[in-house]
Amino acid sequence: MEFDDVLRKRRMVRSYDPDRPVPPEIVDKIVRHGLRAPSAGFSQGWSFLVLTEPDDRDLFWSSTASPDAPDDWLTRMQTATVIIVCFSNKSVYLDRYAQPDKGWTDRDEARWPVPYWDIDTGFAALLMHLSAVNEELGSCFFGIPVPAIPGFKDAFGVPAEFSPIGVLTVGYRAPDKRSPSLKRGHRPVDDVVHHGRWAAPQQG
Repeated sequence: MEFDDVLRKRRMVRSYDPDRPVPPEIVDKIVRHGLRAPSAGFSQGWSFLVLTEPDDRDLFWSSTASPDAPDDWLTRMQTATVIIVCFSNKSVYLDRYAQPDKGWTDRDEARWPVPYWDIDTGFAALLMHLSAVNEELGSCFFGIPVPAIPGFKDAFGVPAEFSPIGVLTVGYRAPDKRSPSLKRGHRPVDDVVHHGRWAAPQQG
């Protein structure tokens, strides 16, 4: 698929064919593409939990269930045959930038303008999301409810230093509902893109 077509077809898909599993070689390809994401200092402080077995997927949904989640949305999402949980590890970045070629030996988080460990993991998730589209699959990125994170990590034996920044469901598409949020439409390019400077200096 041409890259322009991948971008054009990309959307968050919430309904999947539960009877059509994604072949293991395609799952592996999608995850490996995620590992091609950029990372600050080539730290690569990410990890991914890939769930394809029905019992593992059921455990994911039961351990992350939120009473506030819309039932229809949750029911449709649970038909995905692949779940990829994306984790960031801040300590990997702090350790990497304390090395001689970086020199931030104090490991002070204040040196970081934004949490690159989360941003880089998000880059990896986007590459996997786009790779799924390229394979004619559907995918959706969403977060684990904050109160459910400790129970989820305990259920899957996730070490304390890893933080789940989001989850990708992946599978063959089923007839889906359009998100009502799409009625908002895309913001005009001129509202969000600024060339040269944001605005002319105010005259004093």
